[in-house]
Amino acid sequence: MSGNGMTRAQEFEELRPLLFSIAYRILGSVAEAEDAVQETWVRWQVSDTEPASTKSFLSAVVTRVSIDVLRSARVRREEYVGPWMPEPLLSDPYEDPERAAELADSVSMAALLLLERLSPLERAVFVLREVFGFGFAEVAAAVGRSEGACRQLAHRARQHMDAGRPRFEADRKEREELAGRFFDAFREGDVDGLRELLAADVVLVGDAGGKAPLLTSHLVGVANVSMLMGELIRYFRLLGVVFETHDLNGQPGAIFRDADGKVLSTLTLDVLDGRITTVRGLVNPDKLGHLGPVADAYALRRSAEQTPPGPE
Repeated sequence: MSGNGMTRAQEFEELRPLLFSIAYRILGSVAEAEDAVQETWVRWQVSDTEPASTKSFLSAVVTRVSIDVLRSARVRREEYVGPWMPEPLLSDPYEDPERAAELADSVSMAALLLLERLSPLERAVFVLREVFGFGFAEVAAAVGRSEGACRQLAHRARQHMDAGRPRFEADRKEREELAGRFFDAFREGDVDGLRELLAADVVLVGDAGGKAPLLTSHLVGVANVSMLMGELIRYFRLLGVVFETHDLNGQPGAIFRDADGKVLSTLTLDVLDGRITTVRGLVNPDKLGHLGPVADAYALRRSAEQTPPGPE
């Protein structure tokens, strides 16, 4: 029993949303973040330490665990087939009204991809300091560096992030309205309607990790992207694929399912100046399991190839 009358298990459960949110931003993976939180609990159970601040102590532990995981994950990501994307996050479990803007910005797909360019230490320092507002003394204890070194790491990380910081539609209502029109047009097979919503230099990126069929990994331009969208619409209709709209990583998105309800892919949209600037499609089955049972995309493609085309 701790000094505040709570058991260690109760304290841990109270802090679990924060610990997961720290780990996810450092790792970009729901599964790895959950494992890091579980490892933190294991270490907390066997620790003799009675910290002055349980929040600071557990945040430091989950940060160190996440740094170790990230160092080994970076090697795997260098060998990754095609573009790498973070695992989609349905909702961030940690909320802090005073840091709502920082929390929302830092969990977007674009921001997480930018974090990938930082070293593991820079990434951890940036997440703790800039996103969650920890003091430099706490950050230094978490990463095992001096406060001066952490200030330098934070400065470098901030420069990198500011230089490539993604811009999004500031008005959430406008962004959601545009995304709603996009997905309505997709559902109705209205390719011309889709085309009108895309920026001239729109980018479409696909992540299959070599583990699922992919129509393309990278396309640029409204003509190319709208043409591919038309192909996707026909393909999905042929297979009975349906989708539900859902915010993913705080951005407008959708989860696509096969006729049996299994998860086939996700799609997320970046919106700026009244147009869709980036479309991200994720079909790597290893990154979809936390959303539900995953469809066999290769089997679906074989089924599509064996199905005679219907009337236009």
